[in-house]
Amino acid sequence: MSSEAFLTDFHEVARIGATPAGGVERQAATPEDREVRDWFAAFAARRGWPVRVDSIGNMFALVEWRPGADFVLVGSHMDSQPLGGRFDGAYGVIAALHAADRIATRVAQGAPPPEHNLAVVNWFNEEGSRFAPSIMGSSVFAGLMDEQEMLQVTDRDGVTVAEALDAIGYRGTDERPTPVAYAEIHIEQGPVLEREGIPLGAVDCSWYTQKLDVEVLGEQSHTGATAMADRRDALVAASEVVLLVHDVTEEFEPESMVSSVGYLTLEPNSPIVVPRRVHLVADLRANRPEIVQQARDLLLERIAEVARKRDLTIDVRDFDVRPVQRFPEEGLELSEKVAAELGAGIRRINTMAGHDSVAMNRIVPSVMLFVPSVDGVSHCEREFTTDEQMVVGVDALTEATWKLLHGELDGVREEQR
Repeated sequence: MSSEAFLTDFHEVARIGATPAGGVERQAATPEDREVRDWFAAFAARRGWPVRVDSIGNMFALVEWRPGADFVLVGSHMDSQPLGGRFDGAYGVIAALHAADRIATRVAQGAPPPEHNLAVVNWFNEEGSRFAPSIMGSSVFAGLMDEQEMLQVTDRDGVTVAEALDAIGYRGTDERPTPVAYAEIHIEQGPVLEREGIPLGAVDCSWYTQKLDVEVLGEQSHTGATAMADRRDALVAASEVVLLVHDVTEEFEPESMVSSVGYLTLEPNSPIVVPRRVHLVADLRANRPEIVQQARDLLLERIAEVARKRDLTIDVRDFDVRPVQRFPEEGLELSEKVAAELGAGIRRINTMAGHDSVAMNRIVPSVMLFVPSVDGVSHCEREFTTDEQMVVGVDALTEATWKLLHGELDGVREEQR
């Protein structure tokens, strides 16, 4: 298929859940997510590719040449953050569909049939905005998260993952394809490729990630009738915790760590009631595990001081700890070979963000490619990558997938990564 056909499809999908400022909102298992899933299924149906949906909502469009053979999986996710960008995730799925179609056409026209079959995947709930934790579908697939536990995760309204998938008709029962390798292309979500003028990045490792689930428990009281000295205001204490999380990065080398609080709820959330409870999630990431561990320990000490000073309780729980994942050297060399054949520049690059490829790299050799992000921004409506940059990525993904299908990473073992 032509680059024009890819771009037509990409911009068509961007209208599903479109926001006024040019982004999209397609949180997991919402009507907008159902609509984009229907689009995925229709793309496959027009080509005669069967689609499987597994019990955590992952979708697989199958292109089979050898009955009974294992599959190279290629794809990403189509759910988004609230008021998110139209490129994050969806670009990788649409690129994978078009790469698969190009490869199917190539084989039909007489090219050597692949040794493996191909499955284009749309992973469920990569973003984790409606249902935490993120990277859920691929992590369940890889055996890193318990499926039954994830199906019972609830959103803010108490709706479970299972109920939400049932509501949109995408909790399936189909068998999962057996993977032999995985490939994904994604926008960088950072400034490096644009800053250096390089069209492709080959991801060599992911950053260490750790989240802290923080519950601040004060006492509910009247905002007008309670003396300041008598208040046990959970929101005031939580505000101090937010600043502690932000400021802890200053204890380490510049750009070696990032931190944030992106999720916060308070109770009872009334304008005339001193808050009694605040729940927040802190996110710590660094290129070395010991930095995150040191930051965590500092935060626990300082949060305990806030609790003593404010005369309330702050409970902190570790969760969603993700170790550094190193991608196989053979996959990096494959990506560099593809770039050379296309005449495109490429550099090795870390990923600070989590991706489905990080989960899949735990069980099969995986290739992760980046294309530039304008201004390095993501998870917002002004997220942007040019058509030309996306087209280079589709070409690279096509050729990388072709090599995987012909066994170029066969024999790469777990211990080599």
